[in-house]
Amino acid sequence: MRWPMRKSFSGPARWDPFEEIRRTQERLNQLFEDFMPMEEWGGGKVYTPAIDIKEEDDKLVVTTDLPGINKEDVQINLKEDMLEISAKTGKEKETEEEGYLRKERAYTQFYRAVRLPASVKEEGSTAKMENGVLTITLPKMQLEEPSKKIAIE
Repeated sequence: MRWPMRKSFSGPARWDPFEEIRRTQERLNQLFEDFMPMEEWGGGKVYTPAIDIKEEDDKLVVTTDLPGINKEDVQINLKEDMLEISAKTGKEKETEEEGYLRKERAYTQFYRAVRLPASVKEEGSTAKMENGVLTITLPKMQLEEPSKKIAIE
């Protein structure tokens, strides 16, 4: 190193359109991740949809968005105070162009498990799917404790 060091001025920084595209893509990825988070599950990507749980007097109402999913592809399991919702769907498209056969497949998987804030019973539970929104109604378990008198000695 020689003294005094000279600083060279390289001029104004140049705008890199590819860097701008990369930053925009990162922002879009973060936006979609916030809207529909995905987790690694068994080597693939699985969407974990947001769930709303509303507690009413004698029941819990659970709603979640499952866009593009048919009700036949949804599976709901209730294990004690855990509610599991899973869905798997796939689309296959086959076209033939100029002697070539092209087959495209797309699969989507949803999974979510939540602990319920109250004990519920399976009897009387209902689920309906309307416009991509799954609504599950779970009746609360009534814990009837008969009052007992205790005699004072």
